[in-house]
Amino acid sequence: MTTALKAGYRHIDGAWIYRNEAEVGEAIRQSNVSRKDIWLTSKLWNTFHAPEDVETAVDESLSRLGTDYLDLYLIHWPVAQNKDSSLNEQLTADPYPTWQKLEELVEKGKIRNIGVSNFNIRRFQNLTANPLKIQPAVNQVELSYWNPQPELVKWAKDNNLLLEAYSPLGSTGRAKDSLAVPEVKEIAAELGITPAQVLISWQIQRGNVVLPKSVTPSRIIENLQVTSIPPALVEKLEKAAASHKPERSVDPGKSWGVDIFE
Repeated sequence: MTTALKAGYRHIDGAWIYRNEAEVGEAIRQSNVSRKDIWLTSKLWNTFHAPEDVETAVDESLSRLGTDYLDLYLIHWPVAQNKDSSLNEQLTADPYPTWQKLEELVEKGKIRNIGVSNFNIRRFQNLTANPLKIQPAVNQVELSYWNPQPELVKWAKDNNLLLEAYSPLGSTGRAKDSLAVPEVKEIAAELGITPAQVLISWQIQRGNVVLPKSVTPSRIIENLQVTSIPPALVEKLEKAAASHKPERSVDPGKSWGVDIFE
């Protein structure tokens, strides 16, 4: 985190469940970067979807981060769980009561923007069919060479919804494979950039906010260098990404007893 802030990163994507918000807050304080210059995101964990629990979760994150507001707060998964981690079928099927509580916290000033994460089109439409006071600002989803989700990307553009791409280089186990894709390597060589920079720049040109993750200082700096890729090469990469069966790296639904992406 310290390396990222020194390198110029100002968008910090976190979550209650990552269990590192105290450390993130400390790194921000030691960085001497003004809070107003940082975009700070956290996420509501599944076991806090009951309306009476939402503010408690937000307050915990605020306290650990050492701030009095969040720039963005997301429903982490379209899955509500009870305190014992069993599935809360009612709030999973209808997240509107949870959303209403988030809207209240925007009005209180604890959150400035609200959104969702890991929602497919059906689940997003299920939420927005309600009379929302505040529309979701973003949908943070897995987007990579292995899981390019072109239908979701197009739908989001058509409906003026910003997507945030996590795991843009593939999951930890797939990153090495992503960087070795022939088309990625060819584009990198042609443009004089690294394969990682190709994949990150590609997602940006698809219209997405990109959230690369690394613990290696040199790669943290490398990932911040974005290049404009010529349209023909973007199309080349789109075709290559669509040529294989989509592979989702993150899908905990089976252990939760729900098909998240049905």
